[in-house]
Amino acid sequence: MIKVIHCTVNGKVREIAVDERESLTDMLRLRLGLTSVKKGCEAGECGACTVLIDGVAKNSCILLAVWADGHEIITVEGIRGKNGLLHPVQQAFVDEAAIQCGFCTPGVVLSAKALLMREENPTKEEVRDELSGHFCRCTGYLQFYDAVRIASEKIAARKAATKK
Repeated sequence: MIKVIHCTVNGKVREIAVDERESLTDMLRLRLGLTSVKKGCEAGECGACTVLIDGVAKNSCILLAVWADGHEIITVEGIRGKNGLLHPVQQAFVDEAAIQCGFCTPGVVLSAKALLMREENPTKEEVRDELSGHFCRCTGYLQFYDAVRIASEKIAARKAATKK
């Protein structure tokens, strides 16, 4: 059965007709062309499909698209600044070589962003806990921790600069 849902995706209000059985991952990839949302395990285990829903990192593969009705969804395409610059988390991942093949990167970046929205200066343990739902075959995870620390510092510096 088809249902029309209304949600905000990367800042744009959308009206989308979806099958009631369709996953949020499929809606984002197939209907909206947001291919940063990866199909990995399709069981909520690898984190490749992570998106932000109302600011909270969620595995989109285990959510139905109809559940997005009335919510705000952010993919990695949606976190760049209006001027086109990378978000501090994205830039930190580039700077710290925390990107190898790139398959897991969008989900990890969004989980890191969600963590930094809640905690300005997370401990290494908090970062590890936040990113524990992501499976990466390439980096060994150490670069992720460094990238989140650098992003935290960049975000704090931006906040301090705007307060002056």
